[in-house]
Amino acid sequence: MDWLKEHPEVKTIRVAAADLNGVARGKRIPARYADKILEEGTKFPFSVLNLDIWGEDVEDSPLVFQIGDPDGLLLPTERGFLPMPWLDAPTALLPLWMFHLDGRPYEGDPRQALARVVERYNQAGLTPVVATELEFFLIDDSGRQLRVPPSPRSGKRRTGGEVLSLRALDAFDQFFTTLYDACEAMDIPADTAISEAGPGQFEINLMHQPDPLKAADDTWLFKMLVKGIARQYGFAGSFMAKPYETFSGNGMHMHFSILDRAGRNIFDNGGDEGTEQLRQAVAGCLRAMPGSTLLFAPHENSYDRLVPNAHAPTGIGWAYENRTAAIRIPSSSPRARRIEHRVAGGDVNPYLTVAAILGAALNGILDKLEAPEPFKGNAYDQKLEQLPGTWGQAIDAFHQCPEMRRIFPEHLIENFVLTKRQELHYMAELSDEETVELYLDTV
Repeated sequence: MDWLKEHPEVKTIRVAAADLNGVARGKRIPARYADKILEEGTKFPFSVLNLDIWGEDVEDSPLVFQIGDPDGLLLPTERGFLPMPWLDAPTALLPLWMFHLDGRPYEGDPRQALARVVERYNQAGLTPVVATELEFFLIDDSGRQLRVPPSPRSGKRRTGGEVLSLRALDAFDQFFTTLYDACEAMDIPADTAISEAGPGQFEINLMHQPDPLKAADDTWLFKMLVKGIARQYGFAGSFMAKPYETFSGNGMHMHFSILDRAGRNIFDNGGDEGTEQLRQAVAGCLRAMPGSTLLFAPHENSYDRLVPNAHAPTGIGWAYENRTAAIRIPSSSPRARRIEHRVAGGDVNPYLTVAAILGAALNGILDKLEAPEPFKGNAYDQKLEQLPGTWGQAIDAFHQCPEMRRIFPEHLIENFVLTKRQELHYMAELSDEETVELYLDTV
């Protein structure tokens, strides 16, 4: 409540939780009732966190008619109130997560799934340090064809990708200034921004932090913020995996290291190659990769990004300082030795993605798995096991994967599979234009 007292101009609040697709589901509440939310929480049906991408009930879900669509209890996360700078009226957002009415964490909540993985690390005396890099497009979607929006400064449109171009950044300087100010207000640790390979495509890195839940929160909130600020400027900010057929897609790369109880990076051996535990973590991620592809590529459009020679990985392999690899070990000082996981698209649920990667790495460490030798050269030219090539194959691989059952509750796995199979069925009815319209703002 201290935040609301410091911001008496805020008259309404939004309370929201992330569903399995990462979509914010919630309510609008007058600020004068904030005390009640903080003390008692609020209620949603459990099924609200298990809606499909259209926001419809999953037809075969046991949460709906089979058990009467009962309510869960939504309580505030440790994040507290945050401003919503993309709205015209001063408004606060209160992030929530779901519990049973008796206080047990609800196993179908993606944030609870990540908390469960973090607890496994705590029990092992380990702390993951996590950062995400998010790619997105700024898009003029006012006409029949998607185009780069005109620069708010010059009124001109870029016609091609300009990698690391200051001119491209400067063209949208007003947007980025507003975005960074909003990140500061929301305590989102936004770091470097660059222009990327696609027209109107940019990447912003979020800083490393020893709190995976906050890192995932920041990523979820950042996606919401980019979309909102972009609309203020009259265009779309999209994390859709592949909005343009002929240009590169959007990725969400995740970097992580692991600290022991003494605060030492367990991947640091003083040299460039890293420790045995680094290789074990890599081995765990590689073993889980076929089954976790659905989490890294959760939508039909996701698979348009995962094609050879398109700056996204297709083979299951790892390498040092090689951006064609699914898992890259970046060059750095030994103290900063870390793993970069490069498979996920920008369209993912960050809670599920971070949980899948950290859970797989911990399994590799605990099981003392041996990684294959790192490859050299172009990953697309290697004879590597391939990621599932279609959405349907990825759904089946996720459902059958024993590694996923070590990381996620059975209840979440079954709900997610039902959701994706329903989406797979109905997406077949949509045209390409309708697919873009669905995904452009949603994911």
